[in-house]
Amino acid sequence: MATMTEKFKAHIFAVDDDPDMLEVVDLILKKAKFSCCCFADADECLRELKRQTCDLIITDVKMPGKSGIELLAEIRKIAPWLPVLVMTSYADIPMSVRAIKAGAYDFIEKPIDKQTLLSLVKSALKQNGSDCSARGKPLTRTETTILKLILQGKTNKEIAHILARSIRTVEVHRSHIMHKLDVDNVVELVKRATGAALDDLDKQDV
Repeated sequence: MATMTEKFKAHIFAVDDDPDMLEVVDLILKKAKFSCCCFADADECLRELKRQTCDLIITDVKMPGKSGIELLAEIRKIAPWLPVLVMTSYADIPMSVRAIKAGAYDFIEKPIDKQTLLSLVKSALKQNGSDCSARGKPLTRTETTILKLILQGKTNKEIAHILARSIRTVEVHRSHIMHKLDVDNVVELVKRATGAALDDLDKQDV
């Protein structure tokens, strides 16, 4: 029987135009029991990010087409709460500093050290409230309130106005709800919430 950690894996996207580097990152993450999807360029990653959620993105900073910094800017528009780790060579340190200023969680130098990478990954996931241990846990009262408003078709902006919270705060709560219910998109969220979980929601005060 699978344990809770095995069942609820953190979903990580890795982006690099170097297939050998992607293979290394993919191997390290999967051996550590994370789920990993690899992309050869930023645009491919962005297309998938619009289809499903993930818990963390690891990207090379210097790539043909969109750079890691340009990818970071696009991620901030789609999922502003999502942590991003930037991979860099020594010569690209100034670019990595720019990435940090643009909102990256941290950067790691190539060649990738396994323990350093895993330490940063776990730290980023924990700070973002996206670690595997959160999955399957009950929703807080605030999360329950926000989920009910989502089911009513309210947008993040509308929910923020109703609850007198910032849009950013609502986005973070929404991300946590999806992690706890182990869903990747709004369609799955609605299906899960209108199933067995709905009875539990109705027992709680809004």
